[in-house]
Amino acid sequence: MLFNSYIFIFLFFPLTLIGYYGLNYAGKYKASLAFLVGMSMWFYGYNNVNYLLILIVSIVINYGIVLAINSVRISSVRKLCLLAGVFLNIGILFYFKYYDFFIENINSVLKADLPLLRLILPLGISFYTFQQLSYVIDSYRKECGRYSFLEYAAYVSFFPQLIAGPIVYHSELIPQFQDTGNKKLNFENLSRGLYAFALGLAKKVLLADTFSKIVTIGYENIAELNSTSVILVMICYSLQIYFDFSGYCDMAYGMAYMLNIKLPFNFNSPYKAQSVSDFWDRWHMTLTRFFTKYVYIPLGGSRCSKVRTCLNVMIVFLVSGLWHGANWTFILWGALHGIASVFERITGVSKWKLPKILKITLTFLFVTFAWSLFRASSLSEAGLLWYQLLHAGFGPVYQPVIDKFRDLIEVSFLYRAGLGGLINRFPWLMLTGFTGVSLFACFTMKNTQEKTARLTLTTGKCLTVVVLMLWSILSLSEISEFLYFNF
Repeated sequence: MLFNSYIFIFLFFPLTLIGYYGLNYAGKYKASLAFLVGMSMWFYGYNNVNYLLILIVSIVINYGIVLAINSVRISSVRKLCLLAGVFLNIGILFYFKYYDFFIENINSVLKADLPLLRLILPLGISFYTFQQLSYVIDSYRKECGRYSFLEYAAYVSFFPQLIAGPIVYHSELIPQFQDTGNKKLNFENLSRGLYAFALGLAKKVLLADTFSKIVTIGYENIAELNSTSVILVMICYSLQIYFDFSGYCDMAYGMAYMLNIKLPFNFNSPYKAQSVSDFWDRWHMTLTRFFTKYVYIPLGGSRCSKVRTCLNVMIVFLVSGLWHGANWTFILWGALHGIASVFERITGVSKWKLPKILKITLTFLFVTFAWSLFRASSLSEAGLLWYQLLHAGFGPVYQPVIDKFRDLIEVSFLYRAGLGGLINRFPWLMLTGFTGVSLFACFTMKNTQEKTARLTLTTGKCLTVVVLMLWSILSLSEISEFLYFNF
C-alpha cells in the first residue's frame, strides 16, 4: 500500500487513527498496540501476501534469537547466538537481494552457466533487516531492555517507517509505545503531523513525480541528448530523488506524529551541505548513523592511523553502495563518495576559507554527478550519459522533454488562464523555471522538520495544508511508487 493512494488516505489511515485511539480511550493498551501491529501487517501485505509471510517469519526468528541471547550466561553461547542472528539476517538479505548479482558475475568471469533465481525483492527488506540487526547486536551488548513480543513486533512493523525508513533503534520507538502519556489524542501533535504529511505528499506527487517524467525520457533517449539536456536531466534526478525520498520520510514523520510517536530526522536540507562529509550528515541520516555505529566504529573508526581510518571510510561507503542495490553502478557510486570523503579528510579542503556559496555549489555538482550513476541501469549507460555530457555540445533542450512537461495538468491550466502565447514563444521557460524554483527552495528554505517544530497554527498555515492536500489528491491519477522501495 502506498501513502500516495486513495485507499491509504481515505480508508487505511483514518481507520488506524480511530481504532488506535478508540482502544486506548477504553484503556485497552495492549489491544491498541496489537491493533497497530495488525494494521501494519495489512499495510505491508496489501499488494503481496508473500512479503508479509517473510516479515512475520523474520520477526519471530529474530525475537527468538534475542530471547536465547538474554537467557544464557555462557559468553561463548551468547556469541554463537549473536553470530546466528547476524548471519541469518544478512543471509536472508543476500538471498533475496544479491544472489543473482553474484551468480551473474561468477558466470561472466568463469564462463559458467549457473541458474538465476529471478526473485522479487520484498519491499523494505533492507530497512527492517537493519532494524532487527541493531536489536540483536544491542541485545548481545546488553544495551536494550527486555521487551514483549508484541512490543518488538510493533517496533519492526510500525507502518509509517516500515518500507523506506527512517531506520529506527528500539530505544527510540518502543519506550514511546510503552508511555501511557502517548495514548491520548493530542490535537497539537495531530495538527503538526497533518502539516508534515501534507508537505511530504506535495513533495512526492507535485514535485518528485513531475521530475521523474523528465528523467525517464532523458534516460530512455540518452544518445539523442545534447550537453544542455544532459545537465538538465542530471539536475532533475537530483531533485527527484530528494523530493521523493524526503517526501516519504516527511509523510512517515507526520503520520507517526499524529500517533504521538516521534521518529528521528532522516533529512536535514542535504543540498545545503558544504562538503561531501556534510552531505552525509544530512542525507539519509539514520542509515549513516547505522553504518557509523555497527561498521565504522567496530572497524576502529578514526582511532586508528590515518591510512587505516581512510580505509575504514572507504569500506563504509562501499558497503553503503552495495546496500542500495545489487549493481556495479551502486558500488561505484559508493566508491565515488568514499574517495571524495577520504580526499576531504586528507586535504582538509572542507575547512578551507572559501565562500559558502562556492562550497555548496561544488558539493551539489559532485553529488549530482554521482547521482547519474545511481540512476543508470548499467555502467555502460552511465558512460554514454557522461560521453554526451562532454561531447554532444550545447543547444536547445531535447524537445520531447519540453513536450512532456507541457502535458502537465498545471501547464494546461496556465494555457486556459491566457498564458499560452508566452509558453509557446518560450517553450523552455516553464521547465527551467520549475527546476530553478525547486533548486532555490532546496538551497534556501527550511526543511519540513524545522517547519513542523516551529509550527504555529494560523489561517495561512491551515489554508496551505488544505490547498496542498487537495492539489495532491487531485493529482493522484498516476500513482507511482517511491524510489527507495527498490532498495
